[in-house]
Amino acid sequence: MNAVEIEEAVSEFEKKPFNPKEFPYGFLLAYGNKNTTIKKIKEGSANKSDLNGVLQRNNIHIVTCEENNIEETFLSLKKSQATRKHKVKFILATDGKELSAEDLISGEILSCEYGDLSNHFCFFLPLAGIFNNKEINENSIDIKATGRLNKLYLELLKNNPGWGGSDMRKKMNSFMARLIFCFFAEDTEIFGANISFTNTIQQISDSNAANTDYVIDQIFQAMNLPNNVPKKSCLPKWASLFPYVNGGLFSSSLEIPKFSRIARSYLIHIGHLDWVKINPDIFGSMIQAVSNDDERGSLGMHYTSVPSILKVLNPLFLDEIRFKLKEAKGNSRKLTNLRNRLSKIRIFDPACGSGNFLVIAYKEMRKIENEINREQKEFGRKSQIPLTNFRGIEISSFSCEIARLALIIAEYQCNELYLGQLETIAEFLPLDSINWITCGNALKLDWSTICPDTGSKIKTVADDLFSTPLDQTEIDFKNEGGITYLCGNPPYKGSKWQTNEQKNDLANAWREHPNLAKTTDFVTGWIAKYLDYSNKIPNSIAAFVMTNSICQGLQASLIWPEVFKENIKIIFAHSSFKWRNLAAHNAGVTVVIVGMSKNNKKVKRIFENDLIRECSDIGPYLIPNQISVVRKMQNPLSSQSRMLFGNMPRDGGFLFLSYKEAKTLLRNEETKKYVKRFMGSEELINGKQRFCLWIEDEDLEDAQRSEFIKKKLLLVAKNRSESKAKSTRDFAKMPHRFVQIAGKAIESTIIVPRVSSENRQYYPVDYLTKDFIIGDSAQAIYDAPLWNFSIVASKLHLTWIATVCGKLENRFRYSNTLGWNTFPIPKLTEKNIDDLNTSAENILIAREENFPSTLAELYNPSKMPQNLIKAHKENDEMIERIYIGRKFRNDTERLEQLFKLYNKLNK
Repeated sequence: MNAVEIEEAVSEFEKKPFNPKEFPYGFLLAYGNKNTTIKKIKEGSANKSDLNGVLQRNNIHIVTCEENNIEETFLSLKKSQATRKHKVKFILATDGKELSAEDLISGEILSCEYGDLSNHFCFFLPLAGIFNNKEINENSIDIKATGRLNKLYLELLKNNPGWGGSDMRKKMNSFMARLIFCFFAEDTEIFGANISFTNTIQQISDSNAANTDYVIDQIFQAMNLPNNVPKKSCLPKWASLFPYVNGGLFSSSLEIPKFSRIARSYLIHIGHLDWVKINPDIFGSMIQAVSNDDERGSLGMHYTSVPSILKVLNPLFLDEIRFKLKEAKGNSRKLTNLRNRLSKIRIFDPACGSGNFLVIAYKEMRKIENEINREQKEFGRKSQIPLTNFRGIEISSFSCEIARLALIIAEYQCNELYLGQLETIAEFLPLDSINWITCGNALKLDWSTICPDTGSKIKTVADDLFSTPLDQTEIDFKNEGGITYLCGNPPYKGSKWQTNEQKNDLANAWREHPNLAKTTDFVTGWIAKYLDYSNKIPNSIAAFVMTNSICQGLQASLIWPEVFKENIKIIFAHSSFKWRNLAAHNAGVTVVIVGMSKNNKKVKRIFENDLIRECSDIGPYLIPNQISVVRKMQNPLSSQSRMLFGNMPRDGGFLFLSYKEAKTLLRNEETKKYVKRFMGSEELINGKQRFCLWIEDEDLEDAQRSEFIKKKLLLVAKNRSESKAKSTRDFAKMPHRFVQIAGKAIESTIIVPRVSSENRQYYPVDYLTKDFIIGDSAQAIYDAPLWNFSIVASKLHLTWIATVCGKLENRFRYSNTLGWNTFPIPKLTEKNIDDLNTSAENILIAREENFPSTLAELYNPSKMPQNLIKAHKENDEMIERIYIGRKFRNDTERLEQLFKLYNKLNK
């Protein structure tokens, strides 16, 4: 369950009459426990309470009590031995009128009326695996509103089936946007102190909802008419009371969907929420999911938190502005200049969605402006920061409407906070009719026409005439001469997962470099468009959230040289981190934030968790003072042995043997030589036994004397002859061979999986005898000195491949040409080689001492045996001393030294 679903479940549970015996079970159900789990607790097998309550191990201890006995019961829960023994996270006591609880990990206390439980639903979210509940608590009204609006939306589609089609969906979305504005306006008294949209519908429309659409239509018509026009007086009196709104929200005649009794009830319940507390920065993304069939299943998970957005905006420009404010305090002239500078800044998000980045930027700038006004003792001074300086492009029309609405709400809330409610309400309506959020395809549009240079008038445009009104208003910036800051979180999709339309869009963005469109992630289209934009508007700075793959492996070596050729530098960066959202267990994609500009600042910054490192240059891999690109090499850079791909069978599975078949052939003196252990990544890491036929050309005639082997080869030949690939069909004449044979050991093999879990502290390589055939899911170093094993198994080498090879999703992805052949190794002395050989032997001995554990078990980070940890640490220290005479302090120092040596050896 996600946060929205849990809030709904708790709200429904709260409405039921209090039943002391059933309360614990209903509570646990509301937080996602299954009926089977509840059944076990009821039966007693899973209930560990020593207070005649309900205790769920590692979760919560609940006790219901007599009225006015809360304090004593709560104290008993805290003293309970079972509470301590079974490591519960929460204790909860209630008498049906009051409720007390404690988070035993954080020490936070909850005390509220029983009927107010749903307003504190986020307190217990860790029970459902959702741990960023502080942010959810601050935005609980958004979650409630989203859940209720989603129910209304689905009920309206149920009663108006034609509205679900693409031709009517835009009308439905516009209708929902109007409702959102009305709910907010009535609670903030924008409509007037005694004018309520919700109450009017509740009082005027029939309880069976027969005329609900008519009542809403009349109200919407009133909000589209100036207060003094005769036509407005022709409307029903209860409708004509509503003021003129304008702003394009109510300007077009819009059909109203038919309401059922249930839909009417949902609308009234939504209206009774406290919309004053709506957070436009968060709410926009959540409501976006209401209208999106694909996203509705994960409702409440897709908003980007404010701290995450500030990771982009702070280093982009806010940190500098705040520093200037601190510097200017006490100097009226400097404060005035800074306020003027603020008013000229333009924020441009070319993938704005529902406006999160724009809204947060606006609110933070208003906060700084207000602090300047306070320093100047100009209390109540109107803002100089215009909304039209906050531009966006978004492909979804509904998201565009929500983004603009979110900015309008943000402006109102800031004005109310800094100027006072009465003045804010007096000046709020009617809204300005211009729309500065452009609906269109960001990879097709010319960004400089959306957010132009100083002095340019522009028309808001979409990417084709079919979706663009021809009478759009030209919008000029109210204050000229400022810097344009581009920011945002463009969509992610790897090259293999892009639709044909997305491939075409990416090709359009990279039209100057068509090869990049074929090999890079969809998000790189925004880098390409910024290259164009910065050529037209050099005084611009961009910072985008992008998948970390663009700063790793092949993509890093392709993209950034083209960026640097345009005289664009990386001026700041956040190294890889999880881009968090409201999903259970904090699921999130691994991203980087990259700030780019032609304004080559002398000091650049790299953010790594809570650390900030200043440097003179940032390169493609986000390493301080290192701008080199690592490219594939066919032969080793240093003294390491050559690594080859594993062997590819393409046999339909017929060259492989079951354990029983292998055993039979191994018992026969004439056939046992053709049976080999097959080892790919899966077999290596998880200890799976797998066998295959391996027949040399000169042995084919003898091997076919076995009827079993002969039949196997006929099946291989048939399978290959039916292949769509000509290269495979050609091998139908040689069914005894693997299609691609890279090599085979004479004495030994060092095997390296091509993919491994990112959770492992060391790469799970192994040392095998000659009787193994290496599959193409792994790579191999044949008959190499043992010290090569020591290098591959080291933390130093893992740091290198994590950077230059890239990753598959989050997993390490190994490349022989990019990771092994490029790995720089200093010149080794005989003593170094002897030490490394011994170190490799110690790792293998430590593994042997833990037989029969698999590599997956041995390298499980939480269960790695101590003797194996010791062997690896000694190996790491030995290798690192070869490089710099001591252990490295951290990965940054490791990479700096490796790149320094790489550049020296690669001259």
